[in-house]
Amino acid sequence: MKEILRHIIKFVLDILIIIVYRPKTVGLENIEKGKGALICANHVHALDSAVIILHNRRKINVLAKESLFKNWFIKFLAYIFGVYPVKKGNKSMESMKISLRLLKNNELLLIFPEGTRNGMAKGIKPKDGAVKLAIKANVPIIPVGVQGDFKYFKKIKLNIGKPIHYNVSKKELNDKEMLEKLTQELMQEIVRLRDKKI
Repeated sequence: MKEILRHIIKFVLDILIIIVYRPKTVGLENIEKGKGALICANHVHALDSAVIILHNRRKINVLAKESLFKNWFIKFLAYIFGVYPVKKGNKSMESMKISLRLLKNNELLLIFPEGTRNGMAKGIKPKDGAVKLAIKANVPIIPVGVQGDFKYFKKIKLNIGKPIHYNVSKKELNDKEMLEKLTQELMQEIVRLRDKKI
């Protein structure tokens, strides 16, 4: 029943997204069937996660702060679409636990390494949590460049890159310098995809 509801609601919401933003997606073949992966994108707008989730064939899970779940409608949509609440006080540990479980079950998880909207433009240092998580769960990161400013009736584009695999042992996870370097390389690839004409 849950899956049927998800497909129906996704179909309706996707039509609305198509009418308002006319999304174009390139590189869907880079998201392999039945394999766990982290989807990492630049964070442009509050709705960029909705476009990524709705405009992909596979279910994509997301973590969100628990305070958002006070609204019954959002709570219902979260249940249908795989949005997991994370408590503010224990955010890091709890989010890691949920994320690892999802990835080890060969599911997809969406993360924005910028940590906030337009973090790169604001000069905010990207978080290394995505790279750390990918290494821990032994899954690739699929970079996505979101193109567009989310103004009504202006096209939004998703440029999905090839999976990035990390040949790094779990013992090296304490090497902050290495994690920073890999995170910078990831962000450079996301920016390249964001700026590439498609």
